[in-house]
Amino acid sequence: MMKILTNNKKYFFPLGLVLILSFSRLIPHPPNFTPVIAVAVMSSYFFSNKYMGLAAMFVSMILADSVIGFYSGMFYVYFSLVLIILIFSNLAKYINFKNLFLYSLSGSVIFFIITNAGVWFSGLLYEKSFQGLLECYYMAIPFFKNTVLSTLIFSYCAFIASSIRKTKLKII
Repeated sequence: MMKILTNNKKYFFPLGLVLILSFSRLIPHPPNFTPVIAVAVMSSYFFSNKYMGLAAMFVSMILADSVIGFYSGMFYVYFSLVLIILIFSNLAKYINFKNLFLYSLSGSVIFFIITNAGVWFSGLLYEKSFQGLLECYYMAIPFFKNTVLSTLIFSYCAFIASSIRKTKLKII
């Protein structure tokens, strides 16, 4: 038992960070101002195994959604997060302070495109035409601002926290 805990100590910090960021969805916040996309972008940075990142994301999301409530567009949200994790799992070794801005923006765009296509496709708010799809994206622009801002803030906070932790470990 002790060997299992010793071998998995490297996952304590990232898993705790992912859970903290994900559970922050439960506190009152502006629409679309959540850490979810940042968690998807950064999970591959914290976990060398993309499946561990996917598992951490799903556990965190399902726990939060079981409190918030399940909703009709969950498939599109979860699908976009899986796609972001898979894309950034190939780029994790390149994540640094400078390019994290581009990665966060890219993750936000992927999320925006997929989830709003899902709103258009499965909802009743917009006409099922190209014009209706464009209208759906147009109406979602105000929410996109919060998505990008929150992804940038949470990604950089996670990156800085991880960097501080790694620096302290090297000193000790």
